[in-house]
Amino acid sequence: MASTPEMQRIALLEAQVAKLTRINSALIGRVERATDLHGSAFSLFETAIALEGRVRDRTAELESAMDTLANTNAALAMARDEADKARRRLADAINSIDEGFAIFDSDDRLVLANKTYISLWPEAEDVIRPGVHFRDILSVLARERVPLAALTAPDAWVSHRIERHGIADGGQAIALSDGRWVQVNERRTSDGGIVAIYTDITDMKAAEARDRAQVLAERAAVLQATLDAMPHGVALFDNQRKLTAWNGPLLAMLMLADPGAAIAEHVLTHNAFTAWCRKVMPGVADGGALDWLAPGVPEVVRIAALADGRSLEVHRQPMPGGGMVVRLDDVTQARAAAAAMAQRKSDLEALVAERTAALEQARNQAITANSSKTRFLAAASHDLLQPLNAARLFVSALSGRRMADGNRLLVGQASSALDSIESLLEALLEISRLDAGAIQPEIRPVPLADLFAALMAEFAVAAQRKGLGLHVEPTDAWAATDPRLLRRILQNFLSNAVRYTRTGSVTMTARLGVDGIEIAVADTGPGIAMADQAIIFEEFRRLAGRSEHEEKGVERGMGLGLAIVQRAARMLDLAVALRSAPDAGATFAVTVPASAPQLRESNADGAHGSAGVNRATVLVIDNELAILAGMSAVLEGWGCQVLTASDGPAALAIARRRPIDLLLADYHLADGATGDTVVDHVRQACGRQIPAAIITADRTPELKESLASAGLAILTKPVKPAQLRALMGRLLA
Repeated sequence: MASTPEMQRIALLEAQVAKLTRINSALIGRVERATDLHGSAFSLFETAIALEGRVRDRTAELESAMDTLANTNAALAMARDEADKARRRLADAINSIDEGFAIFDSDDRLVLANKTYISLWPEAEDVIRPGVHFRDILSVLARERVPLAALTAPDAWVSHRIERHGIADGGQAIALSDGRWVQVNERRTSDGGIVAIYTDITDMKAAEARDRAQVLAERAAVLQATLDAMPHGVALFDNQRKLTAWNGPLLAMLMLADPGAAIAEHVLTHNAFTAWCRKVMPGVADGGALDWLAPGVPEVVRIAALADGRSLEVHRQPMPGGGMVVRLDDVTQARAAAAAMAQRKSDLEALVAERTAALEQARNQAITANSSKTRFLAAASHDLLQPLNAARLFVSALSGRRMADGNRLLVGQASSALDSIESLLEALLEISRLDAGAIQPEIRPVPLADLFAALMAEFAVAAQRKGLGLHVEPTDAWAATDPRLLRRILQNFLSNAVRYTRTGSVTMTARLGVDGIEIAVADTGPGIAMADQAIIFEEFRRLAGRSEHEEKGVERGMGLGLAIVQRAARMLDLAVALRSAPDAGATFAVTVPASAPQLRESNADGAHGSAGVNRATVLVIDNELAILAGMSAVLEGWGCQVLTASDGPAALAIARRRPIDLLLADYHLADGATGDTVVDHVRQACGRQIPAAIITADRTPELKESLASAGLAILTKPVKPAQLRALMGRLLA
């Protein structure tokens, strides 16, 4: 047992007593030697007196030391009694612990162990004594095969256990050969020893095993229920190729009535399973359809044709750990249905091909008809607008001459009637072209500022004549759309607003929103009831009572403007909205996609004036005598020198004789000739690029592109004198 401070103190006192005893003995011996050497009585007396004093002092010190030693011995005895009592109490406490308890010193020798520890190892009870080495206890346990691991490798178990014991960093469970389990928890002490607690966890391990077995049983039940719910047969083999699970459909396929006995007798292993399948379902194993698959091989699926005419789909898939799953599925009906489906598909494909051919033929016929319709519209436009164009030219020529007031009134009324006819024909032809697909959108960035400025100039006079305020809010937005179709939509919005608004104002705005730019035209007119807001987009729909809002002398609406709006918006895939109520005005709006701003090109056309028009020599080419007469009347009224030709040869003959300043040619001439070709021939004959314009009723984009690429201006029929004069001014400038 280790020394205590009290014991050290006692040892020190004993050493001092021994030292004093040696000093006393030395002094007495010195006195005796001195007597023998000197023999002087006085000296002896002096020496005796000195020695007596010293002896008295030393004796007192010795007596004090002896008293202290006695007290210390008494205290030591009491301390020993207390230590014995504490040791007995500690031993009783350790022995009262249910777990085994053992302490090993720094040399790994047993210092103390309780009875529970000894009872855990009855095979080593004789060697478990204080001072025994830990290795010796393990050797006995290994020799007696107490640990389960020692049954096969006792030395290895001893080495492993000593290694874990030396680490002493926690617990480990040790399985014993008699079925018990012991949990060992070891920790280092401050002096390098090891304290260990051994707990019998056999009951806990048994409960865990029961719980684990219950979980496995539940899982097995779920697995079996899942397998039984499958419509196809399933067999599961472990890594030893033993059958571990199966389902009812498999037993039916294998013709096994008694699941337990029949499985155990016939198909317990994979080889037996394959052999039995060959017996009851000839053909199922042909080509290795049931062979064992090595781990890592992907799933293999084969169709086995059975001898009885059935078809069996065999799925094989390796399992983790080396097992395999086999699934057998009777696909006889499915294959028959698939064959029938394939035949049906073939029949449908043939029918679809036949219908497709018919539809293609109908489509080609429709395209041909549409093309014919387009050509008819172009021809009809020419035939319808030719006399109208001639009439407008004659009326324009008359209006420029002096005449009586009554005659001027008649000419004005004729001009107004011609305007109505022109608007009606243009609207009808535009609807026809939209319906026939003759107009194709050309989407490009459009600056709304330019479009708004043009519309403001176009409707300012009409609004001013009715006393209306026309407000167009400035905008710098750009839209991605077809400018011609968008302008037509906004023209109809503004035309209706000006026509049906008696007092107040008309306002056009552009607002950028989430879906794009909403361009709205709002008026202070009579408004439109909710019930009428859908029908006004139909052709020739004019609401009852709206005519009373039309001013005298103002062109009467024909009910075609909003029909054109609807078709143009549909072609551009734009949303048109109407917000109105009776006596609350109306707001028509269209939402167009926004576009990023583009670089603007300068346009110098506006700088061209009409100077030189009244001095120009103009060659007019048209196969209609009425048009030639009307154009001559108008142009001569402007001071031009007019030359006319009805065909190409006549135009060439004139051009060779006279210098020409400007060419005005109708596009559709007699015998299939076209005005652009005649203009080209005249230019070649004269050896210079004479300014030229083509007048036509054909408004197709293709023709416009063709004429523009040839450097020819275009003017659509019926020709408005103001437009003609402005065009001539630009060409002659």
